[in-house]
Amino acid sequence: MKNKIKTFFLYFGLFLWGLLVLFPFYWMILTSVKSYSSYNAEYVPRFIATNPTLQNFVDAFTTVSLGRYFLNTLIFTVVTTGLMMVVVVMAAYAFARLEFRWKNILFALFLSLMMIPNELVVITNFVTITNLDLRNTYLGLILPSVTSVFYIYLLKENFEQIPEELYKAAKVDGTSDLKYLLKVMIPISAPTIVTITILKVIECWNSYVWPRLITDDEAYFLVSNGIQEIRENGFGRENIPAMMAAVVVISVPLVVLFLIFRKKIMEGVSTGGTKG
Repeated sequence: MKNKIKTFFLYFGLFLWGLLVLFPFYWMILTSVKSYSSYNAEYVPRFIATNPTLQNFVDAFTTVSLGRYFLNTLIFTVVTTGLMMVVVVMAAYAFARLEFRWKNILFALFLSLMMIPNELVVITNFVTITNLDLRNTYLGLILPSVTSVFYIYLLKENFEQIPEELYKAAKVDGTSDLKYLLKVMIPISAPTIVTITILKVIECWNSYVWPRLITDDEAYFLVSNGIQEIRENGFGRENIPAMMAAVVVISVPLVVLFLIFRKKIMEGVSTGGTKG
């Protein structure tokens, strides 16, 4: 009976926590199906929509060029994530397996970059991109995000957990470092690599500060810019229902991505990608 009571309170607490976590998503979807007039007429928020409408989703795509912003965000996310994974995998492999002069000192200096505040990095990147005349270009959006000290450190630690005897045996067989990386280390570390990829995709998809700084041409706006425009286009008041409809549309790819790769993500977090 004592164990049953503990189990009951455990699941009841998890149920309440689940409601607390999911409520913002429910409120987002609820608001997205309320009309602009009914939403602004609510002095006390209602937890159901009496006259649901899909007009907000139409407004989200017609008020601003949300489709174009969506495409820009997709290009930015795919290219940035792809380039970053190449840089991160190569750098992590070099620090984990290759021997070269002053490796430990260089890695320590590399890690020290994590101590620099992000605000200073943003300012430096902005000045650099502006001096290179790369504002309002895809290259200007992508270049500052093609590496990550934290992800390199995370993957390096993961690579170092793979037995070094495998590397020595591969070198005896005449295997090149690139082939060993592609055939051995990447497959073994796949859960961690997938986790890093998903985290980077989410980071790029939700990017706001850097795109707002580096672009003032609508042709290069991301969805974050589009949401802000929809919010401000409310005929004297913030158009929250249309903005929420845009957020729902934008959130769908991330939710689908997580559902597809959730097992890999959990495996990468729990085991660090090390097997057998």
